[in-house]
Amino acid sequence: MEISTREKTLQIVSRYVIITLSISIMTIGVYFFKFPNNFVFGGVTGGAALVAKLTPLSASAFSSGANILLLILGWIFLGRDFAISTGWATVVMTAELALFEKYVPLSGPLSNQPMLDLVFAIALPAIASALLFNVGASSGGTDVVALILKKYTHMQNTGEALFITDLAMVLAACFVFDLYTALYSFVGLTVKSLVVDAVLEQMKMCKAILIICDDKDPICDFVMRKLVRGATYTPCYGAYTDRPHYMIYTTLTHREALQLQAFIHKENLNAFISMLSTTEVFGKGFNHA
Repeated sequence: MEISTREKTLQIVSRYVIITLSISIMTIGVYFFKFPNNFVFGGVTGGAALVAKLTPLSASAFSSGANILLLILGWIFLGRDFAISTGWATVVMTAELALFEKYVPLSGPLSNQPMLDLVFAIALPAIASALLFNVGASSGGTDVVALILKKYTHMQNTGEALFITDLAMVLAACFVFDLYTALYSFVGLTVKSLVVDAVLEQMKMCKAILIICDDKDPICDFVMRKLVRGATYTPCYGAYTDRPHYMIYTTLTHREALQLQAFIHKENLNAFISMLSTTEVFGKGFNHA
């Protein structure tokens, strides 16, 4: 089904709003919790922490140059749309880091609790990265390398590709910073990789729905016309009553499944519903392949 120009425009605007908000979340985690503690989980921001420690170059200046080079690689290997959206994310992050450095300068960590800072330094960028990956973008930097690695080596998990790509940066932290910082950084990289995969799995979560009912028409019409999804039905018989019924199978997002459930209850339809959570959905209407 063709989508209108207005719907296509709204999809693009919505995508870039998500990208901008995700980058803002990531920038807060990086600037206020990662940089002051010298945590190096990898990536360009990890390299920026190393460079800022070893040279007069600021973290934001290093990030800008490295991101431009890696963005060109993204355009070549991952496509134009990915490069444009990632380019926007890179611009937003660079601008926000520069603004924070100018207007909210930090002389040290926000707290005297490294573990507390570590939690926020892991959680905020990891959640933001998962949001970006889910809409076909990234924050730039070595995320681009990780996605190229995943694409051409056929890795199943994004977190695994991130871990392999960023491990070298964490090892470098062992020689630049003290042992505790290096150990915190290794823990941070490991947990970040796991969190990214966990959040992506939750975002991709769908419901495989099996419905036994007496009247298939209102349910199928709702699925096809209101939710714009497909459904498959077949006649069946109840084993206990030997009465004829219909069995309907469909796969919906979590939000759509709740809408269908509410519709069946509202219309008082005689139906038995079974829902199974799944993250591996392939085919028209789903882009989780």
